[in-house]
Amino acid sequence: MAALPTGMAAVVEHTFVVSQVNVTRLCKETLVTLVNGQLPGPAIEVTEGDSVVVHVVNRSPYNMTIHWHGVKQRLNCWADGVPMITQCPIMPSRNFTYRFNVAGQEGTLWWHAHVPCLRSTLHGALIIRPRHGAASYPFPKPDKEIPIVIGEWWDMDLAQLDRNTVNGVLVDVPTGSTINGKLGDLYNCSAASASEGAVEQEDGFVLEVESGKTYLLRLMNAALFSEYYLKIAGHTMTVVASDANYVKPYATAVVAIAPGETMDVLVAADAPPGRYYIAALAIQAPEPDVQVPLTITRGIVQYTTNVDDVPAPVMMPDMPNQHDTTGSFYFHGNLSSLRRHRVPARADEHMLVTLSLGSVCRDGGQSCARSDSDESIIVGTMNDVSFRAPTAAVVSLLEAHYYRRDDMAAAAGVELRALPDTPRRVFNFTDPAYIPYGPKEAPLEPTEKQTMVRRFRHGAVVEVVFQDTAVMQSDSNPMHLHGHDMFVLAHGLGNYDAARDVASYNLVDPPLKNTVVVPRLGWVAVRFVADNPGTWYIHCHFDFHLSMGMVAVFIVEDGSTVDTSLPPPPDDLPKCGSNKGGLDLPPVEFFYLQNEQSRETVPGK
Repeated sequence: MAALPTGMAAVVEHTFVVSQVNVTRLCKETLVTLVNGQLPGPAIEVTEGDSVVVHVVNRSPYNMTIHWHGVKQRLNCWADGVPMITQCPIMPSRNFTYRFNVAGQEGTLWWHAHVPCLRSTLHGALIIRPRHGAASYPFPKPDKEIPIVIGEWWDMDLAQLDRNTVNGVLVDVPTGSTINGKLGDLYNCSAASASEGAVEQEDGFVLEVESGKTYLLRLMNAALFSEYYLKIAGHTMTVVASDANYVKPYATAVVAIAPGETMDVLVAADAPPGRYYIAALAIQAPEPDVQVPLTITRGIVQYTTNVDDVPAPVMMPDMPNQHDTTGSFYFHGNLSSLRRHRVPARADEHMLVTLSLGSVCRDGGQSCARSDSDESIIVGTMNDVSFRAPTAAVVSLLEAHYYRRDDMAAAAGVELRALPDTPRRVFNFTDPAYIPYGPKEAPLEPTEKQTMVRRFRHGAVVEVVFQDTAVMQSDSNPMHLHGHDMFVLAHGLGNYDAARDVASYNLVDPPLKNTVVVPRLGWVAVRFVADNPGTWYIHCHFDFHLSMGMVAVFIVEDGSTVDTSLPPPPDDLPKCGSNKGGLDLPPVEFFYLQNEQSRETVPGK
C-alpha cells in the first residue's frame, strides 16, 4: 500500500497468479486452481475511499474473471468481472488488471472467480475498514479481527462438476466442508506413512483467544451448494453487520449464512478457559427433496490463558437439525439496519420473479419425456425461462450496450429477450406435491433457454418480489444483485399476496443487502434504485442453480449527465474471439477452454 498521510486515500495493489496446484486432503492428492497457491486466497484489506489495483496473471488452463462481490463499482461496471456480461474473459497465459475504488463502503466483502464452480477454490476476503479507524465502529472496538471463510472441499475436477450440472446430471456432492480451507477433525483417512490400521485426522482451524477480550469474526460463505448454520460452543455471537452494511446488534447462539453472504459478529471470550468447537453445518431441505449425506466441519476456539491447565476434552455445540430451514428464516428476519436510510416510498417498476426448476429437451426440440428422463435436461429458471449465456460473441454485453451497437444481439452472439414482470404460469407455487418427479409436476417443466435482460431507466425505483417454488425441489435461493444494494422490505412463507403482504413492509430500517436469501417455499420483497449504469448480473448464488440458468441481466441506462453515465472501457480490457464471430463454442467449453490461442479483435464503435 502506498504510504500516505493518515486520512488520505491510498492505492492498494496486489498480484493474483492463478495456477493449478496439487493439494492433499483426505490422503488424496487433488489438482485444484488457486490464487498465489493459497486456500482461501489472499485477503485484500483496504480503507474506505482507497483504490484497489489487482493484476491477474492467468497461468491456469481456464478462461478467467474475478468478481469483487458486493463492491458497488460505481460508474465502473467494466471491473465487475462477469464473463461475457461485463468483459471478455482473461484467456490462459494472458493478464488483466482490475482497477476500482471502495468509496462509500465499509465492512466485509469478498472476491471470487466468476467461472462456474471454480470459485470453490478461487476466493478470498475483501475487508474495507472505516476511514477513521476501528474507533469509529458503531459497536465496541474489538481486540482482534478474524476472517472466517466457510467452504466446501471437492475431490473431483470442478470443470467436470460444472459440465455435469449443465447436462442435468445432479448427483455430485462435496467431500466435506471447510473453515478457512481446513476440513477439521471430523474427517480422517488411513495414514500412508503410519502403521497399518492407523488413522490420520485432517488439520482444523484454530482460533486462539484471551479471556476478557472481544473478537470480530468476519464470516463469509464461499460454498457452492449449501447455506450453513454456525455455532461456537459456550459462546454467544452478536451480529453487527451483513454484506458490508451495519445492522442493529443482534445477539444469537447461531448464525445462518448462505453462499454469497457475509456476516460480521462480535464474540466475547467470556467462557471458562478451555477449548470449544466452532462448527458449521450445511442446511438441506427435508424430504421429499433428494437427500445428500450430512456435511459438517469444525475448528477450535482455544483460550491461551493458563493453556497448560486447559482440559483436553473439547465442547461441541448443540447444532440445529440440518433440515430446520425455519431457523434461517427467523435469523434473517431479525436483521434490521442500524442506520436510517431514505427508503423510496414508492416503486416505479414492480416485478414478481419465480425461482424454479424446469427442463428442456436434450435434442433441442419441443416435445420429449420429462420427470428426470434422459431425453430432457433439468435447468434453473427465473419467470419460467432459463438463461442462455453469450458464447459466440465479438464483444461482451456491456461493450455492445456501451457502443450502442445496432446489432447488439449479433455482437453478443445471442438474441436478447425481455425478462417479464410476472411468471408465465400461475399455480400454487409452494405446494410440496410438486417436489417429487411425477405426473403432477411434469406439466410445469417445459421451458426454454433465452438470454433474459431487463432494462431500467437511470434512477428508477425497482421492486422485485422473489418467489420460491416447489417444482422438482424446495431449496432456498440466495439471490445476488451486482452493482447495487437492495432494501429487504419483507419476507414470508408460502405464496406472496400483495393485498396482504405490502402492509408488512419495513420502510423505516430495512437491512441493505447485496445477497438476499429467498426462504424455502417462501418469498422476499426487495427494493433498489437503478442508479449505476451498466449490465448487472442477478443470479442465485448456489452454483448449481447458476450453472443451470437461474440468471438474468439488469441493464441500467445512463443518466443525463457525465457524472451519471458510464465512462469508456479501459484500454486493456480483454478482447473476445475474432472479427468473424468469436469462438463459437458451447458455454462450458467456452469457460473451460484449454490450449486455445487467443485471437484478438477491437470492438466496433
